[in-house]
Amino acid sequence: MVTAAREAKATIIESRFHQFSPFGISGVVVIAESHLTIHTWPEYGYAAVDIFTCGDTLQPSVAAQYVIDKLQSKHPSLVEMKRGLLSLGGEALPHKPLNGEPLIYDRSKELQMVP
Repeated sequence: MVTAAREAKATIIESRFHQFSPFGISGVVVIAESHLTIHTWPEYGYAAVDIFTCGDTLQPSVAAQYVIDKLQSKHPSLVEMKRGLLSLGGEALPHKPLNGEPLIYDRSKELQMVP
């Protein structure tokens, strides 16, 4: 997961993993752009991975492909979800307000419904 974050050009802040007995791992890589997490159930041949990112330089698809390759996933299932504030009046939002002032706007126009 740490290497996946590096390959995606993420800024790694910290990582933490826990190995369960008799098997399985849960872990998080905290990145400046958000996080990558993994939870594994080796007894079922299953792993759940979340690559949650923001910004323009990070390449989440690179991280995803790295994890798929390293876990030798035979049946990967990828779902991309746009989260958070997506735009303001049709313009892309900056990662942080440019002038340090909080953004004030009506989110009801931008909320996504996910079935």
